[in-house]
Amino acid sequence: MADTTPTLYLIDGSGFIFRAFHALPMMTRSDGTPVNAVMGFCNMLNRLQNEVKATHAAVIFDAARKTFRNEIYSEYKAHRPEAPEELRPQFPLVRDAARAFGFPSIESEGFEADDLIATYARVAREQNWNVVIVSSDKDLMQLIRDGVALQDPLKNKAIGAAEVFEKFGVSPEQVIDVQALAGDTSDNIPGAPGIGVKTAAQLILEYGSLEHLLERAGEIKQPKRREILQNFAEQIRISKKLVTLDQHVPLPQTLDSLVVDANHPEKLIPFLEVQGFRTLLARIGHKGAAPVAEVMPKAATPTTPVELVAVTQNYALIQDIRHLETWLEAARAQGFIAIDTETDSLTPSTTTLVGVSLALAPGKACYIPLNHTDPKGSTKVGELDFASENRPKQMPLRIAIEALKTILNDDSVLKIGHNLKFDMQVLAQHGVAINALDDTMLMSFVLDAGAHGHGLDELAELHLQHKMIPFNEVTGTGTKRISFAQVPLEQACNYAAEDADFTLRLYQLLKPRLVAEKLLTVYERIEKPMVATVALMESTGIRIDSEFLHALSRDFTQRLQLLEEAIVKEAGVPFNIASPKQLGDVLFEKLGLPGGKKSKLGAYATGSEVLTPLAEQGHTIVEKILDWRGLAKLKSTYTDSLPQQISPRTGRVHTSFNLVGAATGRLSSTDPNLQNIPIRTEDGKSIRRAFIADKGCVLLSVDYSQIELRLVAEIANIKAMKQAFLDGLDIHAATAAQVFGLSVAHVSPEQRRQAKAINFGIIYGISGFGLAKQIGCTPSEANAFIKDYLNRFSELRVFMENCKQEARDKGYVTTLFGRRCHIRGINEKNGPMRNFAERQAINAPIQGTAADIMKKAMTQMHAALIARNLSARMMLQVHDELLFEVQENQREETARLVRSVMEGAATLSIPLVADAGFGLNWAQAH
Repeated sequence: MADTTPTLYLIDGSGFIFRAFHALPMMTRSDGTPVNAVMGFCNMLNRLQNEVKATHAAVIFDAARKTFRNEIYSEYKAHRPEAPEELRPQFPLVRDAARAFGFPSIESEGFEADDLIATYARVAREQNWNVVIVSSDKDLMQLIRDGVALQDPLKNKAIGAAEVFEKFGVSPEQVIDVQALAGDTSDNIPGAPGIGVKTAAQLILEYGSLEHLLERAGEIKQPKRREILQNFAEQIRISKKLVTLDQHVPLPQTLDSLVVDANHPEKLIPFLEVQGFRTLLARIGHKGAAPVAEVMPKAATPTTPVELVAVTQNYALIQDIRHLETWLEAARAQGFIAIDTETDSLTPSTTTLVGVSLALAPGKACYIPLNHTDPKGSTKVGELDFASENRPKQMPLRIAIEALKTILNDDSVLKIGHNLKFDMQVLAQHGVAINALDDTMLMSFVLDAGAHGHGLDELAELHLQHKMIPFNEVTGTGTKRISFAQVPLEQACNYAAEDADFTLRLYQLLKPRLVAEKLLTVYERIEKPMVATVALMESTGIRIDSEFLHALSRDFTQRLQLLEEAIVKEAGVPFNIASPKQLGDVLFEKLGLPGGKKSKLGAYATGSEVLTPLAEQGHTIVEKILDWRGLAKLKSTYTDSLPQQISPRTGRVHTSFNLVGAATGRLSSTDPNLQNIPIRTEDGKSIRRAFIADKGCVLLSVDYSQIELRLVAEIANIKAMKQAFLDGLDIHAATAAQVFGLSVAHVSPEQRRQAKAINFGIIYGISGFGLAKQIGCTPSEANAFIKDYLNRFSELRVFMENCKQEARDKGYVTTLFGRRCHIRGINEKNGPMRNFAERQAINAPIQGTAADIMKKAMTQMHAALIARNLSARMMLQVHDELLFEVQENQREETARLVRSVMEGAATLSIPLVADAGFGLNWAQAH
């Protein structure tokens, strides 16, 4: 007999849209509104209707960030970042989607979605219903029990007790105790300092429950662990209250009312049509929707226009030189080939080349294993025993490299890659240079910067409707992850060859678009030359004085101790400055400082938004506390961590520059981030002293002087400002003279300061409130100042309105050199989001043009240095600055050349000016 027990599907709407947003490639509908999370959500609801045949369900949403948990602990979720700008307009659309599909949509003020889910699950079980919670949120794992299941909606995978044990090391009913001990940094749940999930699970399994553990904490043998549990018992109990889901919240709708009403196509079809979800419309049988065929290009030449034809994947494993030479001859004959490398890490300075993949045509690709080991890990990469029976069959690295070099060095054969900068650095370690190249990542960036991401997986799904093999599928995750060198060859072949295959398919799709959309010049002259330029710069790296950093770290430690002693002395009682609770008690109870907000459990908020105003009011203890926090951050972020990032292979630090990070074209730096090293404070400047030159060399820093202000004057054609630059005047004093109707000689320092604040602020769309805070006046006075400024520089007002209108009409704005910067949300009905997009539309042409000029200078620099027989090496690009390592006897000639190249990178009606400085370290040079 069929089971007639009703099943209730509880969909974690808030959790799903965040996860779908980050898991799915960015896509926008015709008006520019992002809809990737909405599409994922609609696909999931459609599956529940058609495959699962759900009859009773509810989509549960968070109503607000502030809940009863904030009363328990004021810092709960205090440090959660705002939702990404591209996700915000999707929140109301997801609610509309639930209604369009006929799913009840539920939220309740003051309660999180998880609490509503927990309560509905309890009520349903009490009425003998089965419950399926559609979510992968770890916080909901505590609800798993007989009759209550958890289903991952993106992976379509059930999460049971076994998966819970794998994640937490305990059964579902003990998850709360483990979470209370381990805490959660994302939600700002404190837990027990120093105790992670693994240790927490061991303790709970040993003592049975959290309360039993805390009662017997004195019996624990490990002194540190014992002290933590005893000293932080109250904090741990608070953490348990925070992680425990409330199963008795008032329910907005009864259980019986949660009926899926799927018989209203007059609601669903218009909604899907507005979003542009043609595939989903076709799936539900809407006759007006044309099915979307799989987009595959033909295989004739790399610039053949794309046709909607299916292509069979045919991947070969190359294990001997004769087979490889056959592929290379085919590449020579047709004049192009796609290439990708596989490595054991993503850090070029330390990685090992594991294999190379090639593609000759869509669907026709191969993989050449070079450094694969015994899957059990018995053979070490780099020290392979070619006679070993355990070693996978592959040709010797040296022989394969020599054969590949003949193609990769050949200017007559086009090499196509995705993020070729990485591949160039990896292959350069084997003496191989890649000449004659095209990069699909940069093509995508030039075409659609700001519209979506530019990763290969995302682009394949977005443009070709193909989901690439996930890296985690071949290497595993967590403690079970293996190196790619240990992946079995057949599996590695499918994964690696697919990368080269779809790189070639994307090339045949994107290259014609560059021509059709008149963006080929931006790609060819600005972006593509950056591949080799930045690859060389990253490989060069920069020397770090680790001993200096260690000494600085020791100095910071001593100063932190002195600050701590001074703070404790002023407080009159010893306390832990790093403890928000103890700090709050001292400041707001013992010392009676104003502004303390106390929760029901007696904890005060002590974030910077609370302490900074107190410091500005002259409370010296608070000033010292903020100094202590700032110094502690410098120590952990820079002086302690930078020495650990020195490459053992080169003895230098090698940052990675992201070529497609910002829609404006600006480079960003990661691993480590060398673009955000502070310079305004003396402590921040001291960190730059650790960046040093090689023996016999100096560092040369050259940066553009006020390039963005010059570009504002140029692009907006502000005659008075342009004349000030042409006359070599102090631009801020000249601006103040214009605004206040004075001569430059009569401008006061205060008036110059105000003009400077708005000169720079106007580039970023500063508000009256923001300006008031900077220059110390009322918002009404600041608004009047902005009004006077725009009246004096009327051309700027016209420029700003034109930028906003261009973004509304086209969805993007352009730089002086034709780069497109897509602006999302410019037609958004939500005022704050639209205003933010308008500020982006004003700023993007300025920042984007500055980025274009810097890139043009960088790509000309290497050839210019070689032509003058100068040995200088370009190491870093930081905002408007380039940093070089220069031989001492070539310093002056190099400085003149670098300034000349930078100042000549663009021809404007006003001059570009570059300033140079030298030093044995970065701080001196800058």
